[in-house]
Amino acid sequence: MTVGQPWSHIVPESDIAVYDAAGWGHSTGIGSRPALLVIDVQFRTTGTRPMPILEALEEYPTSCGDGAWNAVGHIRSIMDLFRARSWPVLYPHVAPKTAIDGGRFEAKLPGITTIPAKGYEFPDIVAPLPGDILLPKRHPSAFFGTALASYLIDLGVDTLVVTGCTTSGCIRASVVDAFSYNFRVQVPHDAVYDRGAATHAVNLFDMAQKYADVRSSAEIISLLNTVPA
Repeated sequence: MTVGQPWSHIVPESDIAVYDAAGWGHSTGIGSRPALLVIDVQFRTTGTRPMPILEALEEYPTSCGDGAWNAVGHIRSIMDLFRARSWPVLYPHVAPKTAIDGGRFEAKLPGITTIPAKGYEFPDIVAPLPGDILLPKRHPSAFFGTALASYLIDLGVDTLVVTGCTTSGCIRASVVDAFSYNFRVQVPHDAVYDRGAATHAVNLFDMAQKYADVRSSAEIISLLNTVPA
């Protein structure tokens, strides 16, 4: 179970054995009507170009450095399939924060409300196209305080492929809520990113045990190709 998994160098074999013994981690599978979520893939998390993370943090305090750009290429590969199939692509993204709506997050990261407007734009390689659904949000989960569930119900969606960042924050919160709404959830581990390698790996492991199927982008693309047009 651990060989080749992104958490194999972080999660102890003894912990994995406990989950295996209890029977966690089974696949929830894929349905017939998938949608793609591209969460918070904005310059504020990617930086304007690939950079080592400590350098990237000088540009935006919310940047995830090189790891973001590695994931963006995989997001684009998945996105190309969704666009070719005319399946829904939705962009839950952080809206610019003002002094009155920084909320508790501003207490955790002072200065979050001073990120320049450029930071909220999307990198060209994964930018929205006409017909995509943009969902501004102000909290970690893509479902909290947004119309996401309403859109998904209207579209008849039964499966979500969740990409973007951060693995331990907005991805995890959105995955848990999607699971709670009884959507099947696929998380491509190389198409989500975080600023910390340990938090990225441990949260992927936990989601794989309880809330989602965690696979590589190539595996998920292969799985999606089995879905009838």
